[in-house]
Amino acid sequence: MEKKPFFSKAQIEEIVKTYPTPFHIYDEKGLRANAAAVKEAFAWNKGYKEFFAVKAEPNPFIMKLLKEYGVGSDCSSLTELMLAEKCGITGNDIMFSSNDTPVEDFEYAAKVGATINLDDFSHIAFLEKVLGKLPERLSLRYNPGGIVTISNGIMDNPGDAKYGMTKAQLFEAYKILKDKGVKEFGMHAFLVSNTVTNDYYPVLAKQLFELAVEIKNETGVSLNFINLSGGVGIAYKPEQTPNDIKVIGEGVHKVYDEILVPAGLGDVEIYTEMGRFMTGPYGMLVTKVIHEKKIYKDYIGVDACAVNLMRPAMYGAYHHITVLGKEDAPCDHKYDVTGSLCENNDKFAIDRMLPEIEIGDYIAIHDTGAHGFAMGYNYNGKLKSAELLLKEDGSVQLIRRKEEPKDYFSTLDCFPEFEGLTK
Repeated sequence: MEKKPFFSKAQIEEIVKTYPTPFHIYDEKGLRANAAAVKEAFAWNKGYKEFFAVKAEPNPFIMKLLKEYGVGSDCSSLTELMLAEKCGITGNDIMFSSNDTPVEDFEYAAKVGATINLDDFSHIAFLEKVLGKLPERLSLRYNPGGIVTISNGIMDNPGDAKYGMTKAQLFEAYKILKDKGVKEFGMHAFLVSNTVTNDYYPVLAKQLFELAVEIKNETGVSLNFINLSGGVGIAYKPEQTPNDIKVIGEGVHKVYDEILVPAGLGDVEIYTEMGRFMTGPYGMLVTKVIHEKKIYKDYIGVDACAVNLMRPAMYGAYHHITVLGKEDAPCDHKYDVTGSLCENNDKFAIDRMLPEIEIGDYIAIHDTGAHGFAMGYNYNGKLKSAELLLKEDGSVQLIRRKEEPKDYFSTLDCFPEFEGLTK
């Protein structure tokens, strides 16, 4: 798959007159088209709902844009719940999936009417103590253990994951919930991350659908919804074939009709909690080349750093790079593309073949629309960048201002000598 920016060099040169680099910029047209495609892919299920994983891109404008397509919010913390509420997303439009959950988070989730997804068996008693009684609608998170394989390939090892309950715990939990007056039941599972295969959701769905039938037969609980969670990834590398959400939806539909419908569970609602797939390809980090260093290797220094995109530094993740205006030039130079942190892993690319780069060039780092800005931090006193939206009419909208020194110092307002820096 050829990777191209959704903007031109000329557009960026105009944008930087108002918003200097670095910045994350998002493609409104792409976001809308993708949200519509997801909705259509699962339209066969009357109660289908996508709960956007807020952790992937916690920006109110993006959340409200997705809300136009019926998308809710998957939240995992108190502040994410507050953010969703401010965006007008409440009640059953919020799925609260958390682990090692503080009391105040459960309290706020109940306050906004979110569907609470319990991560551990012990959380049943914990939640009951916190709230006084259990909500009438609850979900349980399942961990099958073992190793997940698809097409003879190892995808991940849920047995090493901290999330969810064992099968035995799950069955006992549903019996307890039923006895305590819970009326609506859900099941949730998240087994792998960033799969680039159309098979993952159908394989997971088959496993969960078969389990739902067992739950009904053994406990008398008929599930109201099954949440396939996230895990549908994106093609970060040009040689990868992107997931086809229409094919994925059809695959889930097939096993739904094969397993749930004959078991009298044909009204089960299907939920998803995608983050990366919803926004990932529709965001880019734009940065400017400010230095070139030639020692044992050739280093290109840009004005962004791991504070703006930490995935490459954190676990060596690949992000494609386009040198704007040189899209058709031969990639005949080998570079490490680096930021300015005092950490040697602050590199966006290592030994990457790119066109010849000059100081002043603008570089577009692809697929930062999820887990890009969201994972930012302030190490070395670095400040987070602005977020921009490239609208369908070609105009640009600021959807988050860049941080200023006063933001960095704001939590030091207990020291009189810092008072002038926090205003």
